[in-house]
Amino acid sequence: MRVLSGIQPSGSLHLGNYFGMMKKMIEYQQNEDLFCFIANYHAMTSLSDGKTLARGTLEAAANFLALGMDPEKSTFWVQSDLVEVQELSWILSNFTPMGLLERCHSFKDKTARGIAANHGLFAYPVLMTADILLFNSDRVPVGKDQKQHVEVARDIAIKFNNEYGEIFTVPEAEIDDNVATVPGLDGQKMSKSYGNTIDLFVEENVLRKQVMRIVTDPTPVEEPKDPDKCNVFQIYRLFLDKLQEEALRQRYLAGGLGYGEVKQELFVAVRDYFAPYAARRRELMADPEGLRRTLAFGAQKARQAGGRVMAKVRKKTGLAY
Repeated sequence: MRVLSGIQPSGSLHLGNYFGMMKKMIEYQQNEDLFCFIANYHAMTSLSDGKTLARGTLEAAANFLALGMDPEKSTFWVQSDLVEVQELSWILSNFTPMGLLERCHSFKDKTARGIAANHGLFAYPVLMTADILLFNSDRVPVGKDQKQHVEVARDIAIKFNNEYGEIFTVPEAEIDDNVATVPGLDGQKMSKSYGNTIDLFVEENVLRKQVMRIVTDPTPVEEPKDPDKCNVFQIYRLFLDKLQEEALRQRYLAGGLGYGEVKQELFVAVRDYFAPYAARRRELMADPEGLRRTLAFGAQKARQAGGRVMAKVRKKTGLAY
């Protein structure tokens, strides 16, 4: 079973990235055929500074590798290292109805937040479809906000296959309801766009300030509290097993628990959990050429897999003559 996903290299890494996608992707290495890429083409829809994008790409690679991505067990590469993805994106554009893209809520949401409307942002789902179909991916782990884009990929794959035969695997979206949407400091989805993140590899004082900014209600310390409506609890539970989570729930319900106390516990949990990974990340960032070699190795593996699919596509569409 081939599993594929990617992450943009724009900005610092936060808990939503890790628990929403990265942790699960790294775990897939043990039992699945994992394809994972750094989506630097996608990042260009909101990032135009070349130096920032280049550094962010290496940082994203270091993040994944520090957190446990194994280039020998997986296929791990940078999106722009495979020109095939852009070729396939153009081919698939000719099988994508305008109405399909016009219905995509991501474009509407981003432009409503002030992001400039351009063709790259509008055609984002087609490029994402190329990412998925190029490798005949069976499953695509995504957050709820990306589910529609996988549905777009399914529609395009079916339309293409109806025209040329069974070339593409029709992918399935995979959503873990427990961690699909990690809440941010304000209760919305944790996102760099909203400025409501808890970042992984930051100085201790910065991390503490972020945790202490989590929005809570004005319930007095002595009163019982509803853990299911508490942003602190919803984030903290990501670090707890079932028994620990239940114990924390009972502390909420019993009363006498202050939000400041729980925030301090959460700060310690986040700091200690990621401390070993942070040390490994510093080692990787100190050797950028080593990172580039690792990514080149992954791109070679990805090109072999994608090349087989593109050969069929070129032949069926008449681009091979």
